[in-house]
Amino acid sequence: MRNVLFVISGPSGVGKGTIVDLLLSEDSDLVESVSCTTRAPRAGEVNGREYFFITEHEFRDRIAANDFLEYDEHFGNFYGTPRSFVERCLKEKSVLLEIDVVGALNAKRLMPERTVLIMVTPPSLQELERRLSARGSEGEEALKERMRRVRYELDQAPLYDYVVVNDDLQRTKHEIQEIIRKEKEKSI
Repeated sequence: MRNVLFVISGPSGVGKGTIVDLLLSEDSDLVESVSCTTRAPRAGEVNGREYFFITEHEFRDRIAANDFLEYDEHFGNFYGTPRSFVERCLKEKSVLLEIDVVGALNAKRLMPERTVLIMVTPPSLQELERRLSARGSEGEEALKERMRRVRYELDQAPLYDYVVVNDDLQRTKHEIQEIIRKEKEKSI
């Protein structure tokens, strides 16, 4: 069996985080990728568990050394997936990485033979909008902007190896577990 980098993407509110937590809790041969960030740790966060907390200088040095599968800047802080960490983990286990579509496509470009992209989609745009509205965490304009982003992300689905509709959490989890099993059994 081969070890694979499984990248899970999908719009906000589709249930990616819950699915990733379930997959990790049920498969000891999967490890979650840990990203680097230049932001300060929040209360309770531990270096190497939630993130690797590094300086902006160190982050830029790692960019120059091509040590990120993907990276981006949000609100003045950098975030990225360290290539060296993923490669080290892949020597022993398969890696699960939850990132956006831009990062996912970049990871596939840099490690095409080891990366499998899985897009998790909602049963419908109306259902996703209902889920996001029910959170009550955003105003109407923010929700409209988020839905524009959702449409962009879903437009990228044809570039993914698999598209899984999350209309039932347990069924979705089982479908992704079957994808993982099948991909790990493929010959290199």
